[in-house]
Amino acid sequence: MSDAGDWVGRDLGERQVSYDERDAILYALAVGAPADDLDLVFEERLRVLPTFALTLAQWAPDALGSAGAFDIRTAVHGAQRLDVRAPLPRAGSFTMKASVANVWDKGSAAVFEVAVESEHFVATWSLFAPGAGGFGGQRGPSSPAAPAAPDLQLEVPTRPEQAALYRLLGDRHHMHVDPAAAQAAGQPRPFLHGLCSVAAVTLPLAASLGAHPADLTSLSARFAGPVFPGDVLSVGATTDRVAASASFTATVGDRPVLTGCSAAFA
Repeated sequence: MSDAGDWVGRDLGERQVSYDERDAILYALAVGAPADDLDLVFEERLRVLPTFALTLAQWAPDALGSAGAFDIRTAVHGAQRLDVRAPLPRAGSFTMKASVANVWDKGSAAVFEVAVESEHFVATWSLFAPGAGGFGGQRGPSSPAAPAAPDLQLEVPTRPEQAALYRLLGDRHHMHVDPAAAQAAGQPRPFLHGLCSVAAVTLPLAASLGAHPADLTSLSARFAGPVFPGDVLSVGATTDRVAASASFTATVGDRPVLTGCSAAFA
């Protein structure tokens, strides 16, 4: 494995992706859209959730791990950002390109930032890689400050089959379905994808702000702890209803699972 700092600026290539209405509907159901929300689950009225883009771009962080930048058995998805440039079509094909935007030295670990760009979005993965730090690089940005006292509380349930369903959309890492793989990653049982958890929160959050979830313009989140299928997320949000935006955190019981999160809608 090479020095982590050597990966900064590495071109991860281009990928053309295609999808149809069935894929977009499956995604909406996987992140918790109810069957009566016809804008999200019925092809005659379909609006594609912007966070669906993150499943289309999953190849890029996987490519970095496969190239040997870090140990894929221990690295975890630490944070995510999505900036929407244009709505995703109901079905179609487009090209995206990816690169390693930054590598931060956290001492005992490194954080690799993988940026994926297309005409529709810019998405940035932050991948926390234990054992890859100590190469003399910059430490990088600190965690965002905690939001002000929340003015909105939401309860967001997850379902027992949700991780198994979500992984059909592209992130097929075994730890989300195989108990042995989850235990090897330090968890007692398979756990939900962080991107599924945060996308699930955006659905009721948009409704509370008087917005449509397909009008998401930006989203950021840090994944502070595992969510297990069947958990209920307790979300506290500080909202700006004029701007249709919010900062939020989520816990399961007294355990933080999402921190430093923000979302904005058009």
